[in-house]
Amino acid sequence: MGWVRSSHLGWLAKLRTAGGAVGGVPPGAPGALALGCPSSPPQLPARPSSAGRGKVMDRNPSPPPPGRDQEEEEVAGGDCIGSTVYSKHWLFGVLSGLIQIVSPENTKSNSDDEEQQTELDEEMENEICRVWDMSMDEEICVGILGNMACFQEICVSISSDKNLGQVLLHCLYDSDPPTLLETSRLLLTCLSQAEVASVWVERIREHSAIYDSICFIMSSSTNVDLLVKVGEVVDKLFDLDEKLMLEWVRNGATQPLDQPQEESEEQPVFRLVPCILEAAKQVRSENPEWLDVYMHILQLLTTVDDGIQAIVHCPDTGKDIWNLLFDLVCHEFCQSDDPPIILQEQKTVLASVFSVLSAIYASQTEQEYLKIEKVDLPLIDSLIRVLQNMEQCQKKPENSAESNTGETKKTDLTQDDFHLKILKDILCEFLSNIFQALTKETVAQGVKEGQLSKQKCSSAFQNLLPFYSPVVEDFIKILREVDKVLADDLEKSFPSLKVQT
Repeated sequence: MGWVRSSHLGWLAKLRTAGGAVGGVPPGAPGALALGCPSSPPQLPARPSSAGRGKVMDRNPSPPPPGRDQEEEEVAGGDCIGSTVYSKHWLFGVLSGLIQIVSPENTKSNSDDEEQQTELDEEMENEICRVWDMSMDEEICVGILGNMACFQEICVSISSDKNLGQVLLHCLYDSDPPTLLETSRLLLTCLSQAEVASVWVERIREHSAIYDSICFIMSSSTNVDLLVKVGEVVDKLFDLDEKLMLEWVRNGATQPLDQPQEESEEQPVFRLVPCILEAAKQVRSENPEWLDVYMHILQLLTTVDDGIQAIVHCPDTGKDIWNLLFDLVCHEFCQSDDPPIILQEQKTVLASVFSVLSAIYASQTEQEYLKIEKVDLPLIDSLIRVLQNMEQCQKKPENSAESNTGETKKTDLTQDDFHLKILKDILCEFLSNIFQALTKETVAQGVKEGQLSKQKCSSAFQNLLPFYSPVVEDFIKILREVDKVLADDLEKSFPSLKVQT
């Protein structure tokens, strides 16, 4: 007969309280469901690394084509834990049975100083041994901790263990994507707990090699789930600690003068912004809607001067970022054939994208890729289109039987929508900067091609006035030289304008 020491009851009680630690995680908890989700993503090959890169992620060979005998196994594969062959239902069953055996209702302690031994039958003992063997898998260990950390008390307990913290951070040096994914989920969960967030920020700051590991993942991995989760960790770190963000921005920006050229070629120097750009490109190739986190990271970088310089200092990097973001707003997000309500889904990512574009536009107007005449008009068209969609979303349906339904109320945006207010402020500031840079030739082209039609100019004025009145008045002066009739019509529509003729 097997037995379990009563000293182990505390750990098992936590499992029971957590529901646990394996599957019952609170809805919406960050980093949760490492084992409760359908399965952790399989290990994928890394993107081809650049010359001289010191380490390469492991690559699994492609499996043979499935035969008829494998069909049942594939159906059952959804029950597997991560990339292992262990069944989730089996694990839940074993842990539930063990918790029932050692629960206080089924055990009686003879003395506070005397350990109680709970007898187990042979079958249960064998099952527990299998669980123990399974838990030696690093991915599963970190996944279980990640789910347990969704509960504040357990998260505080994990975070207060310095040795465990060191071990978990060292998991970021692993080359196994599932392990990296589970580690990133655990870190994000801990960073989301205000009580322990600062502890993890300081630990990450002390481990300078984590910067290299994260940059390597962003620049090399093809596992989009991993890239998104690592991006969320970086985004949370930068949001919590501006000092750490500045350290990472400056890290690798300059080559030490006393370092020989031969040594500098052996070890790659990772620069944060190009790595973020690589990750964003990879994520976009699979699903542009997942770009939100990387766009927000870039937006956070533009809040400090060193961050803006890191984006635009290198002409190639600045141009690549500009081209990516320019393509997103002109050809990807909130297009003319999209319903206006799409703005509700894309408002946060659009705010980040336009914010970064505006920062680059304002700080590096001498760059060649910003001097091309085709840049201003497509941007004006995109900015006004988003503003028009915002106006459409805010209109209440009139004389409609559905005007009082719950569905209509959900789509009825109000002035209290915080994210839309932020987006509108960003759009108006960017639009005013572009209007100030317009030449007579560009305005004439815009009027001819339709980007500066009466309807679109009216939409722009409605949002720019009264805060940007001088900008609008200067634009009207240029427009009058190109199309006097259009300028006069706009002045009549907006009598508050005082344009000197």
